Amino acid sequence: MQRIINFVLRYRNAFLYAFFAFISLVMTIRSHSYHQSKFFNSSRWVTGSIYGAGSDVSSYFNLQEENKRLVEENQQLRTLLFNSQNDGAKEPLDSTLATYEVLDAKLVKNSYTSPRNYVTIDKGEKDGVHQDMGVITTDGILGIVENVSNNFATVQSVLNTKSNINAKIKGTEYFGSLIWDTNNFKVVQLIDIPRLVPLVVGDTIVTGGMSSIFPENVPIGIIKKYDLNASKSFYNIDVELFSDMANIKNVYLIENKDKEEIEELESRTIE
Repeated sequence: MQRIINFVLRYRNAFLYAFFAFISLVMTIRSHSYHQSKFFNSSRWVTGSIYGAGSDVSSYFNLQEENKRLVEENQQLRTLLFNSQNDGAKEPLDSTLATYEVLDAKLVKNSYTSPRNYVTIDKGEKDGVHQDMGVITTDGILGIVENVSNNFATVQSVLNTKSNINAKIKGTEYFGSLIWDTNNFKVVQLIDIPRLVPLVVGDTIVTGGMSSIFPENVPIGIIKKYDLNASKSFYNIDVELFSDMANIKNVYLIENKDKEEIEELESRTIE
């Protein structure tokens, strides 16, 4: 207590000056409308800045929850999209009649520089993930689930020499196979497109829907360049991927509920 008293006595002149300055400021503001206006505008600015800073801090800590909500919303929208019978469909989706089901997941490991690239996701058997589910990003395709454990799954990337995905030129029914030549992780190749097909650099490439893994018309990329193969009968097409394979966090897994029935029927037919 004595230290506080000594401190006040030591700086009594400064405290006295500050007190009289404060009294003078208050009297000046109260007696002049111009000064009142300036004071209140300044106080509102200070208050607004404080509230704004508080809002920014609160928003920052809510980003994770907001991102989770957006991922779940995208999952629902993609489910509706893949199950729509036509673009004009207005009726709500009956989940019992849906062909495709969409699950969300996050990458825990990514690979894009080796000839056979795989990624690992944080969902497994307990979440309903199984082999041969298609995997996409917010921008385009990523690959196909290859192995599954209880809590995780590995996905064979489109950047894999073993990958072979049915694809087509958007707006047409010309199908080919999507492969990768290992030269560039941003570019894959579409082969087996006949030379009679009119091509334009910049045309969009999408999934063909001829397999039971991916729905039709999932975006893949755009034609970067093309030329004829050795036989001059088919095009070799370089496709620049929509997905940034080096920067992926959230993904969506697609389950075709009819896949098992289709494959069983095809197996009986071949036999």
